[in-house]
Amino acid sequence: MTKSIPSLLRARNADEHARVTYAELFFDLVFVFAVTQLSHVVLKHPDGPGLLHAAVLLLAVWWSWIYTAWVTNWLDPERGPVRLMLFVMMAAAMVLAASIPDAFGARGLAFAAAHVFIQVGRSAFFLWTAWKDEGHRANFLRITAWLAFAGLFWIAGAFVEGEARLLVWGLAIAIEYVSPAVGFWTPGLGRTKTSEWNVEGGHMAERCALFTIIALGESIIISGSTVMGVDWEAPVMAAFAGVFLCSLAMWWIYFSSTAEAASKAIAEASDPGAIARLAYTYAHLPIIAGIIVTAVGDEWVIHHPLGHMETKVALALIGGPALFLLGAVLFKRAVFGLWSRSRLLGLAALAGLGVASPHLQPLALSWLTTLVLVAIGAWESLTPRPAEAAPKHDGVRPGLKPEA
Repeated sequence: MTKSIPSLLRARNADEHARVTYAELFFDLVFVFAVTQLSHVVLKHPDGPGLLHAAVLLLAVWWSWIYTAWVTNWLDPERGPVRLMLFVMMAAAMVLAASIPDAFGARGLAFAAAHVFIQVGRSAFFLWTAWKDEGHRANFLRITAWLAFAGLFWIAGAFVEGEARLLVWGLAIAIEYVSPAVGFWTPGLGRTKTSEWNVEGGHMAERCALFTIIALGESIIISGSTVMGVDWEAPVMAAFAGVFLCSLAMWWIYFSSTAEAASKAIAEASDPGAIARLAYTYAHLPIIAGIIVTAVGDEWVIHHPLGHMETKVALALIGGPALFLLGAVLFKRAVFGLWSRSRLLGLAALAGLGVASPHLQPLALSWLTTLVLVAIGAWESLTPRPAEAAPKHDGVRPGLKPEA
């Protein structure tokens, strides 16, 4: 008699969400390196082309990570084959991260090949493990087809140079980002409905929270390593205190009651896949991008806290927090169907600082943008929670309304 092979899918427990495993945490360490490399790309090339290059690379890195988070939402990393898959993907991610500084130069093929290997290899593995599950099989046939199609452009782009590579890779990343929005529609295979996804909301919330901590940790590393290499004069230490408070304020805003309430909302939604796709797959991208850009501005303001305001410094000091708040606004909108007044007013305040920035020194602008974030965190923490039920949104059940 043939012995049956145990399923590699996670066992669902109605009483508690699936925990993040040590294998997943170990996998995430590679992306600490990747986020560092992305910050350095922006620092070295803060002009238009450099920012476009960094944006494409960030989109690819985030997509490699978030798709893996989705896969481990379904597959059990405690199972040997799944853990081995994660370690193989981890090795490929090391190549991906190490290639970032010269991805638009001599190491383009290494970056493209590593990204395609992660995307297609991981999806093919899932397809193999869950072949007997009709729903997962149909879904990952479509996903693998889309990622393989995008992979053709990733590899092709590695064989051209300059702006041609940017255009071809831009098309590749556009294909990858459009695919979930159209339900991975594939000729002959149809479309995936988000209502068919059995999403573990608590696990997805925790995974994305951990990646946010990775990005915040990078900002702390950058500011700490920068201040070590300069004289500890009063303006420098004032700048250092301000950038640390900025990181703390971002943590405060992100890990307010919204994060916990979002996990519950997704768990109790009638279509958790749709909410998770918008809230975690898409809305978290500007949050991460904002933290990275803020870290770049932190380094510049510690080096030169006083004197003339350079355009690149003003853009980083205002643009980083603005991107972060934009993502935070979209996140709350996706989960609760609410426009956050505090975060929208914060964006308006940052826009006002943008107008005033030519008349400010870097240290003053850094502290003012930080105080905007602190004010939002205080508002959301001190405002009493409304007792009335939240409006329904995509099946969210009442009683889950977060702060204003």
